[in-house]
Amino acid sequence: MPRALFLFNHDAAHQVAHLAPVAGAMARLHPDIETKVAYASDVIRAQIESLIRPEDAARISWHELALPRLVAAAAKGLDRLAPVTRLARLRSHECIFAASDAVISTERTCLRVKQRLDPQIAPIFVRVPHGTGDRSVTFHPDHRRFDLSLVAGPKIKEQLVANGVDATKIEVTGYPKFENIDLEARPKFFDNTRPTFVYNPHFDPHLSSWYDEGPELLHWFASDAGQAYNLIFAPHVMLFRKTIHVSPEYKVGRLRPEIPEEALAASNILVDIDGPRLFDMSYMLAADAYIGDASSQLYEFIVRPRPVFLLDPNGALQSQGEAALPFLQVGERVATTSELITALGDWKTIGKRDRERQMQLVAHTFALSDTPASERAANAIAKAIAQANERRKSGPECA
Repeated sequence: MPRALFLFNHDAAHQVAHLAPVAGAMARLHPDIETKVAYASDVIRAQIESLIRPEDAARISWHELALPRLVAAAAKGLDRLAPVTRLARLRSHECIFAASDAVISTERTCLRVKQRLDPQIAPIFVRVPHGTGDRSVTFHPDHRRFDLSLVAGPKIKEQLVANGVDATKIEVTGYPKFENIDLEARPKFFDNTRPTFVYNPHFDPHLSSWYDEGPELLHWFASDAGQAYNLIFAPHVMLFRKTIHVSPEYKVGRLRPEIPEEALAASNILVDIDGPRLFDMSYMLAADAYIGDASSQLYEFIVRPRPVFLLDPNGALQSQGEAALPFLQVGERVATTSELITALGDWKTIGKRDRERQMQLVAHTFALSDTPASERAANAIAKAIAQANERRKSGPECA
C-alpha cells in the first residue's frame, strides 16, 4: 500500500494547524493510501488530534520521532545555535522516509533527508507552508527542490514562480487552518468595553519591532494614558523560546529584551508567550486593531478587515517596499512608540481607510471554496503519489 508520511518535526505547535487537517482528510478520503503521522512529542500529537476528527485519527498510523536519551540531551544543548534536535530526528528515523511514497511537511529541513536518499526510490516531498506571509525567507531557494507545493492562494503561487519555483509544481488548495475556526467569533478577554489591541511582534532580530520598541510600547499601555485601551501581547511563539536570536537571512543577532514588570501586573494587559491561544486565532479574532511587524498572522487578522498599525523602528520593512511586502499597503506605518501613540487615536478612521485594500489582499491571498482546503490538498497529494508511482521503484521495507 502506498504511504503518505505527514511530518510534524517542530517542538512548537504553531505549524500544526496548517497540516493536521490535511492528514485527517487524507486518512478519510484515501483509505487506499496509508496515512502515517510522524510527530516530535506527545504535546504535538495531542495538538494534532485536537484538530482532526476522532475517526480520522483512528485511521492514522502514528510514529513518534523519539531520540535516544543521550542524543536528545546533547542535541537540546545545541538547539540555541541551530535546529539540532530536528535534524537529529530526521537522521535517526530516516528509514520511515525511505519507505514512504510522499513526505508532507510545513518546513524545509526535511529536504536534508531527500538529499541523502537514492532518487530512484526517494518519496516525493510536498510542502504546505505554515502561513501566508511576504517575508523573503518564504522564498528560500530550497523551495525549488520540493516536488509539490500546496499554497493558500494565487498570491503565494505568483511569488514562488517569481522566485524560480516551477509553476507546474504548485497547486492552489486553500488555507487548511481556517477549517477549525469560526472567523466571525469575537472572544472576550477583558471585562470592560475599552478598545482591544493585539501586539504580535515577530522573532527575527532585524524585522521585529520588539527589540527596539516593544518594551516601551508595553510600558505605555500599562501607564495611566494607556489604560484607555486593552492590550493582548501575543508575540510569535518563537520570540521567547530563546534569549539571543540570530537571523541567518540578515546576518544579525540580538539579545531579546524582557517583558516589563508593570506590563505583567497591569489589569488592561494580557500577556501570553506560549499558550495554545497563540495558535488558534483567538487573539486575532478578539482584537479591534492589530499592532505588528513581519508576522504572517497579520493576514489571519485582516481576513476580517480591521485597523492595522505596522511598527518599523529601523525601516527594515519600509526598505523592502510594497512590491516585496504587499501587507505594507493595509495599515498605518510608524517608526516609534510615540508615533504609534499619536496614531492610535485615529484607529477607527484608519480602519475605514484601509478596509478595501485589506479585502483585495485577502481575496488574493486565500483561495476560499466550498470544498475544504484540507480535502483539496489531500486529493492533490493522492494524485501526485499515483503519478510518481508510475515511474518509481518500490522502496525498502521499514516499520
